[in-house]
Amino acid sequence: MLMPAPDPKILAQREALIADLRRIVPGEGVIVDERSLRAYECDGLTAYRQLPLVAVLPSTIEQVSAVLKLCYERGVNVVPRGAGTSLSGGALPLADGVLLGMGKFNKVLEVDWDNRCAVVQPGVTNLGITRAVEHRGFYYAPDPSSQIACTIGGNVAENSGGVHSLKYGLTTNNILGVQMVLITGEVIRLGGKHLDAEGYDLLGIVCGSEGLLGVVTEVTVRILPKPTTQRAVLAGFATSEAAGDCVAKVIAAGIIPGGMEMMDRPAIHAAEDFVHAGYPRDVEALLIIELDGPPAEVDDLLSRVDLIARGCGAVSLRVSESEEERLRFWAGRKAAFPAVGRISPDYLCMDGTIPRKKLPEVLTRMAQLSERHGLRVANVFHAGDGNLHPLILYDANNPGELEKAEEFGADILRLCVEVGGVLTGEHGVGVEKRDLMPAMFNEADLAQQERVKCAFDPDHRLNPGKVFPSLHRCADMGAMHVSRGKLAFPDIPRF
Repeated sequence: MLMPAPDPKILAQREALIADLRRIVPGEGVIVDERSLRAYECDGLTAYRQLPLVAVLPSTIEQVSAVLKLCYERGVNVVPRGAGTSLSGGALPLADGVLLGMGKFNKVLEVDWDNRCAVVQPGVTNLGITRAVEHRGFYYAPDPSSQIACTIGGNVAENSGGVHSLKYGLTTNNILGVQMVLITGEVIRLGGKHLDAEGYDLLGIVCGSEGLLGVVTEVTVRILPKPTTQRAVLAGFATSEAAGDCVAKVIAAGIIPGGMEMMDRPAIHAAEDFVHAGYPRDVEALLIIELDGPPAEVDDLLSRVDLIARGCGAVSLRVSESEEERLRFWAGRKAAFPAVGRISPDYLCMDGTIPRKKLPEVLTRMAQLSERHGLRVANVFHAGDGNLHPLILYDANNPGELEKAEEFGADILRLCVEVGGVLTGEHGVGVEKRDLMPAMFNEADLAQQERVKCAFDPDHRLNPGKVFPSLHRCADMGAMHVSRGKLAFPDIPRF
């Protein structure tokens, strides 16, 4: 995975840059020695590693603003980082870049019960928001599997989802406002506690922008009252295709579960060995379908889902009879990624989204791709909204296997686009899918997206090398008028 070549001009000013940064963030907030920088050399996509030029851990908005302004004036690249759980390489450092860690921004600033929202700093964990409001019967809906570690700032950057996003939406559907700092050091606010903001939907642009537009320093999120009843169904099937058919038919019947997840045999066995959730071992695919709401509604939905599942050939059905059992069902699913790590030295976790009705076809073709590439795959995904997470198993110690796994993953993502889906559902593009963007977008599409980048960051200093397969000069994108081959204001330094 190629990254931009380090800029010698930036490398040459490292010592002077460090001195300036230490004046802004005193004490232990500037990390420069190689051993300590190793902690930041990669994110959750551990196949790719790179030491940053320097790491900075600010603790105030003023420090973030000053650091960004300094880097802007010095022409230095910046890579924002949350908890480092990104699975697409979104927080992969640059050899000529300052890694800006936001972990010290970890406070819940306000809980506004009347407006059903909370104002939090970006370093607060996803689960931490729920922990802060659950004593009053509220919770924060998006729940990625990494929710005990991933932070809300990173969730905003990647537009993260989770097992309950089918009914309650992704991050973009659950945030009301952000405060963010631009590369120039300017601090702006988008949205707030109100339901809708006036003017352009800039909040919608920032959510999912992967650190390319600014650094989020505060987030206002919706909090929801916990459903009165929640029950989960385990439905086992003899084939993955039958389970996929059940998913499509449940949604077609007008039933929107709180969550609907799917696992295939390798993932089922790995999770059961790891968590002992009570999963059946004699099935090829397992659906976890959670239904929530008033007790009478849940009872009716359970009976309808039972009929649909049996009509699709379910060979086993089990309904949670207690809250502890429901949580145990989900514990296996949420631990599936680390569980699969027990059966393979390495794996790539892919992320693509397809129309639900294409699930049976895609699962069949994915099995064919597995045979073609000679690598196993374990499937764990948000079946209800068609968000696939194939885990490609390989051994990095075997020469060529990482490259083979990358090719397999690229074929899966191309398949997603071919059947009418998209390259990512919640993990982002980062570096993992960057070079596949032309499979989904033509040159005009990409150019229009780049113009948004130019509006926020004209010098391309924020997280360069991510998302775009090649990034043009903003002058080439029409952000600056060029007359008779000459740039306006030629005395202004340009990159």
